[in-house]
Amino acid sequence: MYLLNLDSRFNPVKGNVINFEKFVFSGGEPHIKIQPGFDTSQPVLITTRIRSFEDMGFLVLAVDALRRMQVKHIAAFIPYFPAARQDRLMVKGEPLSVKVNAQLINSLGLDQVYVFDPHSEVTPALLDNVEVIYNYDFIRQVIAMQSKENLVLISPDGGALKKIYKLSEQLGGIPVVECSKVRDVVTGKLKSFTVYADDLAGKNGLIVDDICDGGGTFIGLAQSLKEKGVASLDIAVSHGIFSKGTGVLRPYFDKIYTTNSFNDIEAEDVLQLSLDITKIINHEK
Repeated sequence: MYLLNLDSRFNPVKGNVINFEKFVFSGGEPHIKIQPGFDTSQPVLITTRIRSFEDMGFLVLAVDALRRMQVKHIAAFIPYFPAARQDRLMVKGEPLSVKVNAQLINSLGLDQVYVFDPHSEVTPALLDNVEVIYNYDFIRQVIAMQSKENLVLISPDGGALKKIYKLSEQLGGIPVVECSKVRDVVTGKLKSFTVYADDLAGKNGLIVDDICDGGGTFIGLAQSLKEKGVASLDIAVSHGIFSKGTGVLRPYFDKIYTTNSFNDIEAEDVLQLSLDITKIINHEK
């Protein structure tokens, strides 16, 4: 198997790398030139971090270029699936964005599409030939780095409950604290938070979620958890967008953990773990 890493800083699989050049024409069109010299009878795995339609364009063009080089078997690893949060219609006049992106990927006819910790079950339901990589190993690494007793996993809202109970099972039954939030569907603003636990004194909390964007959910939740007496509070998110920076979270959390699924974080207050799915890919083979 060969690797085509469209983001040169993102190398989640060990193997033979295909050289290429990519650039954007003055008219705004993305373009790619893949260097020949590899065995086109072998499968190719494209890895990419999609953060814009330009990134999506490079993926589409790369697949077309490989097809024209007679590569028959192509797969892709898209750790952060674009628009995964836009998985339902809340207000009339909006698109179902995750479906639009899934249709683009499906049109490529890939042998396999790997995604990491998708926001909900909607993403894998919409994708053809999808393989979900769960956050189990990531959270295992986080817990090993913490070495804390009386640990509880904290679900930030009802949407994360099913995932966090599966995670708890994988980790040997670590207790789960359920929480909920109320959001205005029109403005998107958060109204209130509820922690379904009477007393968290002496407990070390680890909030687990798939995405941290601006951080409003986690700040509001941290305040409610501290009112319940939680001894310490950390956060582990699979996809760290941190659109408002990580400094806004620092007063509320002892440690912040994430992966490099979305971006490379250069912040002293964040512990970023690099994704490595080599074993998963080799097992699939």
